[in-house]
Amino acid sequence: MTATLTREPQHVGTLAARLNGILAGRGIDPAAAAAGEPSAEPVSALELADARIPARYRRALADHPQITAWADEIARVGRPGPSGPGIAEGPSLLIAGPTGTGKTHQAYGAIRALLTRGVRLRWEAITTADLHARLRPRAGHDAERDLQTLARCPLLLLDDLGAAKTSEWAEELTYRLINHRYEHLLPTLITTTNLLPAQLRTTLGDRVTSRLAEMTERVVLEGPDRRRHRPS
Repeated sequence: MTATLTREPQHVGTLAARLNGILAGRGIDPAAAAAGEPSAEPVSALELADARIPARYRRALADHPQITAWADEIARVGRPGPSGPGIAEGPSLLIAGPTGTGKTHQAYGAIRALLTRGVRLRWEAITTADLHARLRPRAGHDAERDLQTLARCPLLLLDDLGAAKTSEWAEELTYRLINHRYEHLLPTLITTTNLLPAQLRTTLGDRVTSRLAEMTERVVLEGPDRRRHRPS
């Protein structure tokens, strides 16, 4: 599994440090691994994924029935195994719920669940706010290339859809991203705090909302804000 987004140097350094930490923890010399020397125990795809997942969600487990059923379905159509091609198409999920109900936790847990089921996949994860920041036109940056990378990625986690301020530019950007994944049946995990379709139409526009309604199964998480109501 290889990350394909253009990353800033500090992000590359952080990822390298995490990978070296995994190798060292397994008793593997990072320098020897970089030189191509065979290791006695290969690093699993899940461990490599955990090096990319934010620390708070690095041990996330998906336990919602609809989400685990989705992972089972993707694993089935993805033909898992060391020689399998990984996922090419499949259903998408829209995980909705109030702030703090565990939407992002469940989404990262779903990615980890696929890896534990043996699915070989390339994936990307990004918040809507970071998406807009990354793709905002600026000198020396190929925003179109980044957009196509996200649009064509076999699995995409788009976090907090509809949370950023709307504009004609942002709406068109979201439409192009969602429309490509809609047309090519690419599995997409989407989280949003907008519980009602009318709320999504207001923030995303009719074109995006219509495609989401057809391409996703809706999962609603309920409960208090876990960040504010921690067990004593």
